[in-house]
Amino acid sequence: MRKLVLSLAAIMLIGILAACNQDEDENEEQEEHPTAVETTEATTGDLAIEKSIYGRTEPDSTTPVTVQSPGEVTELEVENGDMVEEDDHLATIQTTAGNQNIYAQTAGEIANLTVEEGGMASNEEPLMVIADFDSMTVNMTVAAETLDLIETGDTYPVMIDEQEYEAEIMSVSTMPDDTGLYPIEATVENAEDTILSGMVAVMNVPENRVEDSIILPTEAVVSESGESFVYVVEDNQAVQKNVTIQESQSQETAVEGDIQEGDQVVVNGLLTLSDGMTVDVAQEEDNS
Repeated sequence: MRKLVLSLAAIMLIGILAACNQDEDENEEQEEHPTAVETTEATTGDLAIEKSIYGRTEPDSTTPVTVQSPGEVTELEVENGDMVEEDDHLATIQTTAGNQNIYAQTAGEIANLTVEEGGMASNEEPLMVIADFDSMTVNMTVAAETLDLIETGDTYPVMIDEQEYEAEIMSVSTMPDDTGLYPIEATVENAEDTILSGMVAVMNVPENRVEDSIILPTEAVVSESGESFVYVVEDNQAVQKNVTIQESQSQETAVEGDIQEGDQVVVNGLLTLSDGMTVDVAQEEDNS
């Protein structure tokens, strides 16, 4: 009986030692494999919150080409897309009163050509239009509360076909249109003729500004249960810091709290982090 008890005690002791060794091995393995993270540097600056206003482009000016009397188009010297100079011969119309020669009243590009040679030209609608595409007008409409953000002469960035241009506000209407919105016109230089009529334009207007704040990438800020926090790397450990969000955009967020300019803030690897966890900074990015 005594031998049996001793044998059971020995087995239990071996089991306890094995469990301890396993825990030690797991702890050593955890220490040997810290969580890989990426960080960026917290900066101090201003964050402008922008409002996006949508519109469409059209030529700054269009000159309709009309005929005095209807008749047959006996000569047609241009087609849509042709560039003409002032006084260029465009067409000849045979009317009951004789031939009528049509000349360009201004330089530009031929658009909306409605006839072909041998066809009939009407004096009730333009024969064609000469459009000036050197600069384009962006037509937009805004609600009344947005009018205070925009003034004639202001310039703002505008995105057209994934390209950024500078748009100058030319007019801001004080009367709403039929939809109850207020028309706004801006002009954009089109030196390389990359802007076509009818393209969608998005103009970004500053709506609010947070000054002299800590600026972080939005992806670095974690919000849970009504609280927001970030992880700052200190001595190879992730330290959770509570912050208050002042303003946020898709790319950047302005915060205040126990965080300073120059702190290394985790931006990648957040899902597996907890306060006090050992980390390995795989890549540091300077956001300044």
